[in-house]
Amino acid sequence: MRTVIVGGVAGGMSAATRLRRLDEAAEIVVLERTSYVSFANCGLPYHVGGVIEDRASLLLQTPESLAARFRLDVRVSTEAVSIDPDRHTVAVRNVVTGETSEITYDRLILAPGAAPVRPPIPGIDTAYALRNVEDMDALAAKVATSGSAAVIGGGFIGLEIAENLRHRGLHVTVLEAAPQAMAPLDPELAELVHRRLRDNGIDLRLGVAVAEVSPTGVRLADGGEIHADLVLAAIGVRPDSGLAETAGLTLGRGGAILVDDFGRTSAPDVYAVGDAVAKRDALDGSEVLVPLANTANLQGRRVADHIAGAALPFRRISGTAIVGVFGLQAAVTGWNEKRLVAAGRPHRIIHTHPTNHAGYYPGASGLAIKLLVDPETDAILGAQAVGEEGADKRIDVIATAMAGGITASGLADLELAYAPQFGSAKDPVTMLGFVAQNLREGLMESIQWHELEGALAAGASLIDVRSAGEFADGAIPGAINIPVDELRDRLSELPDGDLIVHCAVGVRGHTASRILHAAGRRSLNLDGGYRTWEAATA
Repeated sequence: MRTVIVGGVAGGMSAATRLRRLDEAAEIVVLERTSYVSFANCGLPYHVGGVIEDRASLLLQTPESLAARFRLDVRVSTEAVSIDPDRHTVAVRNVVTGETSEITYDRLILAPGAAPVRPPIPGIDTAYALRNVEDMDALAAKVATSGSAAVIGGGFIGLEIAENLRHRGLHVTVLEAAPQAMAPLDPELAELVHRRLRDNGIDLRLGVAVAEVSPTGVRLADGGEIHADLVLAAIGVRPDSGLAETAGLTLGRGGAILVDDFGRTSAPDVYAVGDAVAKRDALDGSEVLVPLANTANLQGRRVADHIAGAALPFRRISGTAIVGVFGLQAAVTGWNEKRLVAAGRPHRIIHTHPTNHAGYYPGASGLAIKLLVDPETDAILGAQAVGEEGADKRIDVIATAMAGGITASGLADLELAYAPQFGSAKDPVTMLGFVAQNLREGLMESIQWHELEGALAAGASLIDVRSAGEFADGAIPGAINIPVDELRDRLSELPDGDLIVHCAVGVRGHTASRILHAAGRRSLNLDGGYRTWEAATA
């Protein structure tokens, strides 16, 4: 049986090597249109920036090494031009010589990945991209002779390459059409990323549209110009599904290849994996486009299992991801608040600001964590974390809890590793569980930063229970300062009507709420406290 695989990175190569381990007799042919297979594409920006100095370290395998170890027939510089599902054939072209030929298959796996988005902007085709090793080499050569760069797009790749261009000493401007960078984050956490970028010399322009890319830089829709020696487009990616479309395979959202739970397309004996296929969302089962390397690798493995006779379905996707920006980690899983609001889905929000490990142990740094919870079922809907250390660990724990069906309140019962240099006796994830329990059991009511203005306009009074020194350093307009340790003795000073209390991060606010409850006064605790409000309203 001959299996032909189109695409020799991530999903394609995972399928090839897994299939060989399961079937020593299979004939396996891999077609890759570039000159390289099995390279570490997530590491490309870091070689451009000089962080990964050895280019060869990104080239994980070669056709020769794959032939020696796995007996794979890997053909680089070979492009699949068309597929005939009825005849079980693939037309191929050698991109160096132009020679064409045809290869038959018993099973076909499509793993073409994703292609950079190129909107209809004059000159956009002259902008650099970063998808493969050839792109990396071209960009690195240009960087060596450049003093400035404009990066179009403030997503994961855009911010990674912007950071690495700064490492190379370039003046870097990041242009993002949306009001914020890092779309998976909600705005109050995205602001922390904005600050880190600007503090490290990135000229971040938000809410700006690019009208033209020229040899001297970028012209903006408002008439402004950004002069740059190089322009890189990191606007996003789209499924590279042209081959599937011309073969008549069924496509879904955004042109992604539709597959079933085992990777089978609408054509017999044709599978598809990776960034080119539509995934199923873990929360509602809808089609989603999530280009993640670990998902592509797992899908390649699952398809190989299915071809070899095992029925292991694809997992559904929560979109767990992380990016590093000048020493700051930004990690996400599941849905954010913006998506929940757009879908009209009820949700409860929890903001916390713990340290990554015990505060008394040297080197502790702050985290900003946001948890989104179903108010009826207590199911975790999503989470975000931003901080210098520990965001990865906490989001991975929450993503695992989501996959295992652990509720938000159930986070309080997790047994997590603890020593002062690694965490706290009450881990940040456990603390999220405590807050979730308090809200679920009615021991606390909270209000969000974006609800505060409306509540104050309706007549509520805001009580700041931080110290007088904290209050003097910065306060929410209209707040009355009564430190929590003085609150019991100053209840008579509280105005009539609805009360909203807040501290720096929410912990003292909760204590104040319980004091007021015992005194017969109802109050709302400003979720995430002054720190969340200040970031969100900056």
